[in-house]
Amino acid sequence: PGPRMESLPEAVLIRILASIPAVDLVLVCRLVCCQWKNLVDGAALWILKCQQEGLTGAESQENAENWQNFYFLSKKRKNLIRNPCGEEDLQHWGEVENGGDGWKIEELPGDFGKEFPSEEVHKYFVTSYEWCRKAQVIDLRAEGYWEEVMDTTQPKVVVKDWYAGRSDAGCLYELCVKLLSENEDVLAEYKSETITIPQDNDASWTEISHTFSNYGPGVRFVRFEHGGQDTLFWKGWYGVRVTNSSVTVEP
Repeated sequence: PGPRMESLPEAVLIRILASIPAVDLVLVCRLVCCQWKNLVDGAALWILKCQQEGLTGAESQENAENWQNFYFLSKKRKNLIRNPCGEEDLQHWGEVENGGDGWKIEELPGDFGKEFPSEEVHKYFVTSYEWCRKAQVIDLRAEGYWEEVMDTTQPKVVVKDWYAGRSDAGCLYELCVKLLSENEDVLAEYKSETITIPQDNDASWTEISHTFSNYGPGVRFVRFEHGGQDTLFWKGWYGVRVTNSSVTVEP
């Protein structure tokens, strides 16, 4: 008979285990024996998997307490906002407030507008002459962020939004994001000031962002809300334009 697995040098065994899918490592390999459990729970295996799969940011995580969580969070990283650019009309957006003539979706760059910095974005939402608001509530467990990782690791929750005005009209913009508990109590909140874009602006797109960290245990939902209006009260859609909204959970 050939040599048994446990007789292999640990460095060789780590390389073999690193070729196995991550879920199988945690759910199957970890249960084989104490040695495998220690390797799956240790940093070396997950550092190797991060390096092999080119997960960005791994170099800056030399002191990361839990490389396994870093790996899974990096692999899962995606925009949790659905329909961020209006490709599906107002689908997935709830608590919609249609002031004035209500929300409208337009093609970039739009009248008196500018192209968006990314060629991947083709549409935007635009507001009217009274306040227009819309919101999404993200269920973190449904998105695969289990309670232990949210309570113990407390990964960063990164929020971004883009807004712009027409060059011929002034407008207002607001962003409000809340981290909510199981019972939807507010555990952390970010609210922008009411941003005023003057008439005769250059119509350029501006990014606004906020990062939640060290927010404490219990976060189960993220509530994202934004909106605005024009300042001239012109009938139609002369208010703030918004697009490419995002919420990501990051290591």
